[in-house]
Amino acid sequence: MKNCFVFLLMIISLIGLSEFAVVLCQGGELRRNFYEKSCPLAEHIVQSITWKRVATNSTLPAKFLRMHFHDCFVRGCDASVLLDSTANNSAEKDAIPNQSLAGFDVIDEIKSQLEKTCPGVVSCADILALAARDSVSFQFRRPLWEVPTGRRDGSISRSSEALANIPSPFFNFTTLKQSFANKSLTVQDLVVLSGGHTIGVGHCNFFSNRLYNFTGKGDADPSLNSKYAAFLKNKCQSLSDNTTIVEMDPESSLSFDNNYFSILKQNKGLFISDAALLTDKGSSNVVDEMLNSNTFFVEFKKSMVRMGAIEVLTGSSGEIRKKCTVINS
Repeated sequence: MKNCFVFLLMIISLIGLSEFAVVLCQGGELRRNFYEKSCPLAEHIVQSITWKRVATNSTLPAKFLRMHFHDCFVRGCDASVLLDSTANNSAEKDAIPNQSLAGFDVIDEIKSQLEKTCPGVVSCADILALAARDSVSFQFRRPLWEVPTGRRDGSISRSSEALANIPSPFFNFTTLKQSFANKSLTVQDLVVLSGGHTIGVGHCNFFSNRLYNFTGKGDADPSLNSKYAAFLKNKCQSLSDNTTIVEMDPESSLSFDNNYFSILKQNKGLFISDAALLTDKGSSNVVDEMLNSNTFFVEFKKSMVRMGAIEVLTGSSGEIRKKCTVINS
């Protein structure tokens, strides 16, 4: 199912069903309303609990969006990021890129309610995909993108694979492009999904080299807006600071919008990987297109559907975990 006819994609895109086609190609048996008969209240339960928690914690949308992204880039969207480490295995959530993830307690609450309502039916992978969508959608009170369901849960989670597969904030454009291509995602997807940085925060140690030691000579990154650099230096006062956090979009870090692309054009992208999007003509052109809010929301919807279909387990593959933190015994 992973090898699709390009001609088919072209034809279907002409009639407005390109997302559906990509799901068929990358996601196997994912489909809308997968739980319509087996657990009719599934999506309502996920949304209800997610919205309840977001209403009292406005940082959750960024956390769930990042968690879903990190899950999908390692072994596909199989909830491997939710598994706890064991005595014999260091799991993904303990890898450096994932040590700042949060919101696992909300996933556990959702799973607990779903197990009471329809035991052994709804996967943790689908819960995470839905929670990411619903948390970001809370400010709009309507779903921002479709989440085809039917994912099943994986049984392997290795911290080494998280390090090897999750794109780094230190990546240049060439490395970013290859990282996304490895997951069958395009430069368009790379730029559009980077727009998720309009919400959330970054830790100083993931960008302070741009302020204090960019080329190893105690210098700053010349591509970084000088006024913004001064602002960041006031926040992050040394290379060793690994606890201070800074908003990725200083103008609207709690509002999901396309403002990320406006600040990017002002050379105020926080990470090297943000600034990298302006170093390639193709990606820079996509950045310009995303300055139109309507265009961004349409494209973000498409890219999230594609990302959510990466290497998914469906049918009889994988399992439906009873608890999201451990594999079934």
